[in-house]
Amino acid sequence: MKKTLIIFLLLATCISYLAFVADFEKPVHIEPSVQRTGDAGKGYEYVVTGDYLKSGIPYNLFLKGFGSSNDNHLKRTGDNEKISYEYTAVNAPNGELVVAPNCMQCHAQVFDGKLVMGLGNTSIDFSQNKSVGRMAGNLYTMLSLLNPKQLQASKSFLQATRTIAPDMTTEVRGVNAAGRLAALLVAHRDPQTLQWSSKPIMDIPKEVVPTDFPAWWLLKKKNAMFYNGYGRGDFSRFLMASNLLTVSDSSEAREVYGHFNDVLAYVYSLEAPKYDRPIDKELAESGQALFNDNCSKCHGTYGEKGEYPNLLIPSNIIRTDSALFKSNSSFPQFIDWFNKSWFTTGDNPARLVPFDGYIAPPLDGIWITAPYLHNGSVPTLEGVLNSKARPAYWTRDFDKPEYDYASPGWKYTAFDKPERKAYNTTLPGYGNYGHYFGDKLTATQRKAVIEYLKTL
Repeated sequence: MKKTLIIFLLLATCISYLAFVADFEKPVHIEPSVQRTGDAGKGYEYVVTGDYLKSGIPYNLFLKGFGSSNDNHLKRTGDNEKISYEYTAVNAPNGELVVAPNCMQCHAQVFDGKLVMGLGNTSIDFSQNKSVGRMAGNLYTMLSLLNPKQLQASKSFLQATRTIAPDMTTEVRGVNAAGRLAALLVAHRDPQTLQWSSKPIMDIPKEVVPTDFPAWWLLKKKNAMFYNGYGRGDFSRFLMASNLLTVSDSSEAREVYGHFNDVLAYVYSLEAPKYDRPIDKELAESGQALFNDNCSKCHGTYGEKGEYPNLLIPSNIIRTDSALFKSNSSFPQFIDWFNKSWFTTGDNPARLVPFDGYIAPPLDGIWITAPYLHNGSVPTLEGVLNSKARPAYWTRDFDKPEYDYASPGWKYTAFDKPERKAYNTTLPGYGNYGHYFGDKLTATQRKAVIEYLKTL
């Protein structure tokens, strides 16, 4: 009798354990959070002309060092007319005119001669950040000797840039270091007052984990922000986080926050650009059926009755490079800082909720958002659906970029071995493995799915 009871208990324990493991390995649905409403028109004006960064490079020195821009993609007037779209001229608190980076540094890109708002800027270059830090330090020294008033206007921008830029250098051009930027900034700021500390208040991991640039127009469908889905609560709190670069204290943060409900409304108003080349309708219809059978459970369905499931996919299923979500676990001080900070106060708090995996994103406008995967390691959509087509070492022309509308994705050059300035997928954080779901499709089926994806 005792032997039977022991066997029964062992079986019950095993069944419970297997049920736990099976449940743990399933995709996790993200519940929505209440978001503030706002005016999209006001949000656009604030994005392109607002002073959410109140410190920068003195206007006269900026024009002398960077030159004026003749493109004026945003049709701005006044002091901004001669400045490239990714910068904004603002008056510092002491009245000095300075030029500060703006949201379009990362969230807009010139594509085929036209500025696409909300498209991730995959031409940005974080690989030169060590020299950027040195230049900021030199400018700080020069202004301290020659123009104290301009130094006062530029101080917060220059001190932050010279401190953090050298430690957020990526291996290649075209990937983002935004996660690293956030970690470095909070390491130098008090969580409640947000005031700057010249010495870091926490230890900072050495790794710089690259990410791709998610399109802004996808956010309206998502219940969590960022590739690992750990941005929960009020999205406008996260959108304004760039203010940490120059913010003086929490009172300034509250003033800036007062505008970001409008910014969120503007982001929600953006729509994905339509593919403007011929599409094989019959092939696309075939691809839609294949997509709905093989991809829609994670990425959703599209059209008037389309639904997006908002799923976090565990690492054991997606199997893509784990450095990004693991960086949260290796730097719990960052999570703790945020979840006890000013960003979690008030009626609309934000919070960070780590997860071992990634969001399966919506695919609206996916044809224009190359390179692919969360770290930008795959240059074409063909490579996303066929892991054998992914180059281990590759580069593309940033001076005269060419887009392959058929594949689609950036035209690139592949190498057999590591090359200087080439994307090296063997480096930690830069891996192009995982997301093998398209490998089971035939070449004809993949072509059909890609044709359908062009319609989204």
